Amino acid sequence: MAAPLPVAHLNGRFLPLAEARISPLDRGFLFGDAVYEVLPVFGGRPFLAAEHLARLARSLGELRIPNPHRTEAWAALIAELIALNGGGDMSVYLQVSRGAEAGRNHAMPAGLAPTVFLMASPPLVEDPAVLAEGLAAITMPDPRWKRCDIKSTALLGNVLAKSTAVEAGVSEAILLADGELREGSSSSVLLVTGSTLCAPPYGPEILPGTTRDLCLKLALKARIPVRIERVPAAALGTADEIMLCFASRGVLPVTKCDGAPVGAGRPGPVWRKLYAGFIDYRREVAGTAAL
Repeated sequence: MAAPLPVAHLNGRFLPLAEARISPLDRGFLFGDAVYEVLPVFGGRPFLAAEHLARLARSLGELRIPNPHRTEAWAALIAELIALNGGGDMSVYLQVSRGAEAGRNHAMPAGLAPTVFLMASPPLVEDPAVLAEGLAAITMPDPRWKRCDIKSTALLGNVLAKSTAVEAGVSEAILLADGELREGSSSSVLLVTGSTLCAPPYGPEILPGTTRDLCLKLALKARIPVRIERVPAAALGTADEIMLCFASRGVLPVTKCDGAPVGAGRPGPVWRKLYAGFIDYRREVAGTAAL
């Protein structure tokens, strides 16, 4: 992964990333008492910004951390960070912690000023082989806590799952619990059965996905049937297609799961249609759509 871009923002000030410092008593550092978002940027324009900022506000509300900015102020802050880092394509990481206190207390103290941090990174350039051949994944029991709907920085379960996938030589760990599909360690998961696109319903065990939601809208626009219902873990072994939705990578096909081919073992027709619609929408947002 490429090094972050040079300009960051910390608590009201733009500064070189190398100079950014927080207190060791910050509750984000001590407890993971913080939330975050990652916004892809295309042509200098944040992608699905309203959706990401709405999810940020929801996560902050669930943790009872005051939102330090209104949507318009967040948008202006993000736009300035993009400009200071040269514009174009990138991703913006945004984190808000409850702030720093005078000691280390498990109970949430009132009246702290939230710590606000933003940085930018170069865009991920997808390997063409992934689009041609797809990704490999494994399944594993979900090791995370019971409030995965909050986009918290407390990601140790996700880190363990992703590391298990990497050690197995694959791209993603698809998480299962109570005999059902949850999501990936860093992605949302969609299945295709016949010609129908299937997604598990949201709840405390699944993070609402901005890219997943867009893909479901694009599917309906393309007249692909959509079904939102609980997905048995066994359905992964009989699915015609499996796909992963990432904020930073879009929607990608899984063609091998637990060592076995998914469907025909190559990217399927539903993914191809969704991916084409996704790229068209992304170009439209970036202002580079063909006229």
